[in-house]
Amino acid sequence: MSEEINHARRRFFGVAAIAVAAAEFGLPAIAGAEEQKPSALTLPPVKAGSDTSFDALKQIDAGVLNVGYAEAGPANGPVVLLLHGWPYDIYSFVDVAPLLAGAGYRVIIPYLRGYGTTRFLSKKTPRNGQQAALAADMIALLDALKIEKVVVAGYDWGGRTADIMAALWPERCKALVSVSGYLIGSQEINRKPLPPKAELAWWYQFYFATERGRLGYQENRHDFAKLIWQTASPRWAFDDATFDRSAAAFDNPDHVDIVIHNYRWRLGLVKGETKFDSYEKKLATGPVISIPTITMEGDANGAPHPEPSAYRGKFSGKYEHRTIAGGIGHNLPQEAPQAFAQAVIDVDRL
Repeated sequence: MSEEINHARRRFFGVAAIAVAAAEFGLPAIAGAEEQKPSALTLPPVKAGSDTSFDALKQIDAGVLNVGYAEAGPANGPVVLLLHGWPYDIYSFVDVAPLLAGAGYRVIIPYLRGYGTTRFLSKKTPRNGQQAALAADMIALLDALKIEKVVVAGYDWGGRTADIMAALWPERCKALVSVSGYLIGSQEINRKPLPPKAELAWWYQFYFATERGRLGYQENRHDFAKLIWQTASPRWAFDDATFDRSAAAFDNPDHVDIVIHNYRWRLGLVKGETKFDSYEKKLATGPVISIPTITMEGDANGAPHPEPSAYRGKFSGKYEHRTIAGGIGHNLPQEAPQAFAQAVIDVDRL
C-alpha cells in the first residue's frame, strides 16, 4: 500500500478509525495481500462515461420479484452477473458491459429489489432489505434465466450480495470480484460501538434509524443520493446527466422501504424474514469464501470500508487484491471501468 493511498485514507477516517471500522464488517486484522499477476487478456483503454445507455431492458419473473435487467454480449458466452450498490444503479456498469461483451461474455446487470424497473409480484411480500434476501433474489434470477454458474462481481450492496452468493452458493459462482473486499455483515457485531470518527462515517445509517430520517429520505432522495455520490467519490467529477440517469432508479415505489429496512436491519432494529434465518446464522459466523477472488479498492474511496489486510484471511482460494489509483472513489466500476472489467476477465482465469 503506497503512502499516497494511506494519506488519502487518513484524511477521511484517521488511521486508528480505519482499523477499527473493519469491525463494522466483522473482520479481524490479518496481514498481507498478494501481488497482482499479469493479465491473460488485456482490454483496451476506455474513458469513463463513453457509453450512456443500454439496449432495451428486459423483465423476468424470478422468485418474489419481476426483475428488470440489462443484457449484453453473446447469448452462448460465459456469464457475468454485475451487481450495483446504494445509492446507485445499473448505470455503474454502462462502460463495463461493452468491454466484457466484446471479450465474449454474456453480461447480466439486474436492478436490485427497490430499484429501477424491478417490482415485487405481490403487495403482501415484506419489503425486506436484509442481506440474505438480496442474495436469494440473485439465485432466483439465475434459476429463472436457466443459468447454472456465473462470475459474480459488484460493489457496495452489490459487493455484499456477491460475497454472500459466493459463501452460501459456491456451486453457482465460478469466481468473484468484490470492491472493498469482504462485506458480509453480522447484526451482533454491528451492535458494538465504534470510535467517534468511524461512527461519523455511518451518519446516514443512524439517520435512517429514525422516522425523521425515513421522511427525509422519502422527500429528498435525489439530493440525498447526490450528497452520498459526492462524499463517497470526492474526486469523481460526474455531471448532472450521469447522476440523473441513475437517480431515476430511486423513483421505484419500494425504494425507500427497502433502503430503510436494510440499514435498520443491520443495527438489529427490525426483524428479517424467518425463511432467511438459517442463511443469516451461517453468515454471522463470517464464512470463508473458497472460490477464486479478486478484491479491489479505489485510492480515493470516501465511504466506510475496511482495509485490504483486514479481509485477506476471508478468501481461501486463488486470490489477488488491486488498489486502483487516479482518484478513484466508491463507485469503482463507473469511475474505472477498464480496471473493473479487466478484473472480471482475470479472475475467470485464476
